[in-house]
Amino acid sequence: MLTEELMRDVRKLEIRARRRVDDLLSGQYHSAFKGQGIEFSEVREYQPGDEVRWIDWNVTARAGKPFVKRFVEERQLTVILAVDCGPSSMFGSTAKTKHRLAAEIGACLTLAATRNNDFAGLHLLGAKQPLHLPPARGRTHALRVIRELLTAEPAEQPTPLADELADLSRTLKRSAIVFLISDLLSDLPEDDREPDWAHPVRLMARKHDLTAITPEDPRERELPKMGLLRMADPITGRRVTVDTTSARVRARYAAAAKRDDLAIDQALNRARVDRVRVSTDRPFVDGLARYLQTRERRS
Repeated sequence: MLTEELMRDVRKLEIRARRRVDDLLSGQYHSAFKGQGIEFSEVREYQPGDEVRWIDWNVTARAGKPFVKRFVEERQLTVILAVDCGPSSMFGSTAKTKHRLAAEIGACLTLAATRNNDFAGLHLLGAKQPLHLPPARGRTHALRVIRELLTAEPAEQPTPLADELADLSRTLKRSAIVFLISDLLSDLPEDDREPDWAHPVRLMARKHDLTAITPEDPRERELPKMGLLRMADPITGRRVTVDTTSARVRARYAAAAKRDDLAIDQALNRARVDRVRVSTDRPFVDGLARYLQTRERRS
């Protein structure tokens, strides 16, 4: 049952997200992803200049002359938000946590899809209450997505992200535009091996138009110089006290963060998955808009 406070938060986030969609994202969203959804229309006789790869060899064999398949762009796209709600998403050293940032991004993408009359679905990964919300349209559905994003909590013993993504791939029967919103920090190895989630990401990218949006926090990149600091790893639960006045400690911390970031970049590059980096200490809309513009030029 919705509390009045939650309802206010949902409406407040909807209003902010709508302003962002109106200002920057709506037209760019559609331009960036148009043509991603296509459906078969008919076959016709081959004409000079037609793509050879679209030849329908079965019809060609029966007719004795070449025929090609024709496709039309689907009027509605299917957008899937796969949002990682694992323990590391709850970290934040600024006014918002990474999870709150993910919720705001998810709200914007959902409302952009709604504005373009597309279908939007939500899958919560690593959540206390797992959720697979099938794609649908309309404002009521969009508000449900926003509410679920705001209220999601991490599981006490979350399933590995690799397993969550493999399960998501089995759930998605039709090709879709998938936004994986995750810091991707789980299952990172300490050696040169690739992350455990890299394989299911590659498999998903072969079938779907996959984009990784990685929320981060400035304190994950560098330590503040503030004396003794008690730290806890949200994934392993390990706790340690560090002396942040030590230049050596700060340098080792920054080097480890850089190593993890490089591992994520390399795994996504191998899977040919675009990465959009967002941070809790900066507005995310400009970066997301630049990515959509880049996609539009590339397509």
